[in-house]
Amino acid sequence: MPLKSVRFAVLGPVRVWRGETELDPGGPQERALLALLLVRAGDPVGLEEIVDALWGAEPPRSAVNVIRRHAGSLRRLLEPGLAVRAEGRWLVRAAGGYRLVTDGDCLDLLRFRELCEAGRRAASESPARAVELFTEALSLWRGPAAAGLPDHARAHPAFGAADRERLTAVRTAADAALRAGLPDVVLPELYRAAAAQPLDEPAQAALILTLAATGRHGEARAVYDAVRARLSEEIGIDPGPELREAGEAVRGAGASSAVGGAPGSGAGSDASAPSATLLPVTAPASTPDTPPDSASAPGPVAPVPRQLPHDVAVFAVRGDEVAGVLAAEEGRVVVIGGMAGVGKTTLAVHWAHRVAGRFPDGQLYVNLRGFGPSGAVMEPGEAVRGFLDALGVPPDRVPHGLDAQAALYRSVLAGRRVLVVLDNARDSDHVRPLLPGSPGCLTLVTSRDELSGLVAGQGAHALGLRPFDAGQTRTFLVRRLGVERVEAEPGAADEIGELCAGLPLALACVAARAAAHPRFPLSAVAAELREAHGSLDAFARSDASVDVGSVFSWSSRAVSPPARRLFELLALHPGPDFSLPAAAALAGLPARRVRPLLAELTGLHLVAEHSPARYSFHDLLRAHAAELVEEHRTESERRTALHRLHHHYLHTAHTADRLLAPTSDPLPPPPAPEGVRPEPLADDDRALAWLTAEHAVLLAVVDTAAASGQERVACHLAWSLEPFFDRRGHWHDGLTVQRTALAAARRLADPALEARGLRGLARVEGRLGLHAQSVSRLEEALRLFVRLGDDTGRANTHRSLGWEREQLGDLPGALHHNQLALDLFRALGDRAAQASVLNSVGWYHALLGEHRQALAHCFEALPMLQALGDRYGQAATWDSIAYVHQHLGRHSHALLGYRNALTLLRDLGAPYVEADILSRVGDTHQAMGDHDSARAAWRQALTLLRDVDHPDAERVEARLTGRDGRAGAG
Repeated sequence: MPLKSVRFAVLGPVRVWRGETELDPGGPQERALLALLLVRAGDPVGLEEIVDALWGAEPPRSAVNVIRRHAGSLRRLLEPGLAVRAEGRWLVRAAGGYRLVTDGDCLDLLRFRELCEAGRRAASESPARAVELFTEALSLWRGPAAAGLPDHARAHPAFGAADRERLTAVRTAADAALRAGLPDVVLPELYRAAAAQPLDEPAQAALILTLAATGRHGEARAVYDAVRARLSEEIGIDPGPELREAGEAVRGAGASSAVGGAPGSGAGSDASAPSATLLPVTAPASTPDTPPDSASAPGPVAPVPRQLPHDVAVFAVRGDEVAGVLAAEEGRVVVIGGMAGVGKTTLAVHWAHRVAGRFPDGQLYVNLRGFGPSGAVMEPGEAVRGFLDALGVPPDRVPHGLDAQAALYRSVLAGRRVLVVLDNARDSDHVRPLLPGSPGCLTLVTSRDELSGLVAGQGAHALGLRPFDAGQTRTFLVRRLGVERVEAEPGAADEIGELCAGLPLALACVAARAAAHPRFPLSAVAAELREAHGSLDAFARSDASVDVGSVFSWSSRAVSPPARRLFELLALHPGPDFSLPAAAALAGLPARRVRPLLAELTGLHLVAEHSPARYSFHDLLRAHAAELVEEHRTESERRTALHRLHHHYLHTAHTADRLLAPTSDPLPPPPAPEGVRPEPLADDDRALAWLTAEHAVLLAVVDTAAASGQERVACHLAWSLEPFFDRRGHWHDGLTVQRTALAAARRLADPALEARGLRGLARVEGRLGLHAQSVSRLEEALRLFVRLGDDTGRANTHRSLGWEREQLGDLPGALHHNQLALDLFRALGDRAAQASVLNSVGWYHALLGEHRQALAHCFEALPMLQALGDRYGQAATWDSIAYVHQHLGRHSHALLGYRNALTLLRDLGAPYVEADILSRVGDTHQAMGDHDSARAAWRQALTLLRDVDHPDAERVEARLTGRDGRAGAG
């Protein structure tokens, strides 16, 4: 077996590949053993040291035998044909222990060290070259060394030493970057290093000087003040000479100067740059062969999520609890427990806003819906994928399986300071995949469950909320109703508190109605509460002294009959929240008539407007509404309301589908019932905004439609969501809804729907790399479309098969399927589909080196796409045209074509495609001998890819360093 057939990674989670296949290193102890051998990089590791890493101070008597079994498993993993007692080529016995044989081509840690050593050698003569080498070295890190190991194993000194190597490299790179006048290049790494080591004075000094060199003097001074205060408060010392000198340099710098930076390093050039226009590539222009105007523009910064819901302004009643949570240390998990309605979410969100400033890398929030009456519990995988999306991870980097997704999530958070709020968790297992591994993060969890597993396993700090006592209740009512009104009837105020069981949610409902009627005496309010009746079986708890359902019953009876009917029908909504148009669909009323009804319900705290024009229930109030709708509305009325709701989402999604994918072939949806008014979507931007806002709701609607006998609606809705999921990369969600749709189509025994379902599921399986399954389903779908005589279905299935052939490396096959699709579309007279597939045919001709045919097809497609207003199609076609010119050596033409594509893509926001084109811009300049322009384009591509942690970054890095055989390093 060739030595380099296996690769290892330890700069982040421990990973192993044989060829292109990733291997499973085994359980926690096997991973810890492998990590220790890797981080020691070829040195012998004795059994005593391995025992210490795996078990700490209390190893079992069988520790040595266990280690030998683990070593045997590791040998067989790396060399599967190895005999049980054979000596492997990778793992060998040495000095009473083991040694892993590897080198810089096989292990990221050794490659990191090689690059750092080369950077140090280059620093004196070429600081810019040193920066490139250090930047490449640091890009190998995907989190702390051996991230994800058990805490006792991760505490081994060898892993801390590797982390310190990273910190040293960051500081050395920062010094070289300042001398080279390239401070922006190392700033992201400096932020991470300073956050991970807040008391490391050299790292903080480097961050301060680098910020100043980029013109951010105010931020640099703020960092200095913060670290000086931290040194004083935590260890009682003043800044050392290096940090003090950095602070003095910043304080003495003028607003327009840069410390240590190159002249003009903070200036931009975009203001005077001419805007790119759609120039005809058929005739050479007289413009010089310069990179597109935007090739050297700064790329987007990594996203900083700000997901916290709105804060509650008044929170003095829980002062002691707030103080207790505020004292929580970073790196901890805090669990806020208590019965429903006691105010756990309110406290968590209020506290999160209070400490948000301590977490500059963002705040993540998710409602896990662990105890939702609708049963629509959010699975951990959905929550992890949502967090990864918010953190800027491209969808094609998200692996299969919850464990792998959670590991990636922890790696992305490594070195960052992020606040994570996990609201309404069902139990400890619901939460564990969402816990960061980074010591700079802090996690706040709310749950009705005690989550004792987190307390025992993760050392979580538990805070139990109890209902308000008499004094807290009085304070609450004073703040809502005024001191004079409460003090005038203290007995009635106390009785209201008792009737509400001291629950903030119930008290808020009562106080809202009392505030709306200032002339009502509190004694009358208390009397009404005594006489009210309600059940709210979902709230039956031994720690509730009274039936709080009566409070909600009293509140709901206080609204007008139309508002009460709406309140009841809203319980049928399956999603986590709802919009005004959706509420109107449920009620079968125009939105103008529903808006005041929602205002009436929000005024009494029966529903909450958690963001503009979006509403939600508290779980208890939803349960109360569900009881009322069952009691007061007939089965026919409930079924009709739900039918209207499903069609509201279906018809709006269908409109969005036509805007996002005008060349697709969606089936027209079933007619909308009376009372359904789809939301007007003027353009594709509005369509994307609506789909983004309703994302979670649409997933729930597909499920409820399929489960309630509306299979046809479920199918049409799932297929209407295809373009959105594909454009945004929500392929895991797409897989879920397409499986539901195919199952529903088969229950209907409708071949046309089954063919669509097969194709829809195959497309998303292909996106996820499941090509064997995808091709099989597409071939089955094609047979059904042929039998049905559906030429449009046939043509689109051929296009999908063509894409699959390309992924499998069969370019002639890809071209063949697209030519078949083109012939069918021409026979059908479908110009929009013709235009799109013409470019595809041209592209495959280009990849095959058939340049004349490629240009002919692309120039036929371009005016058709322009007439149709298809901007994505135009950008793809300009890219194809430019690619052909590039390979014909007509570099001026190629650059103009790439400029046109980039102009369109930047308006549409497609950074991955933009980076791919910028990479080809660099290749074009390199072919022209213009190395500086080539490097400028490649750097911009690399910035875009790194900002979204895209795997193609390695390919572009190879261009910049010349490792791919190009003269990029120049």
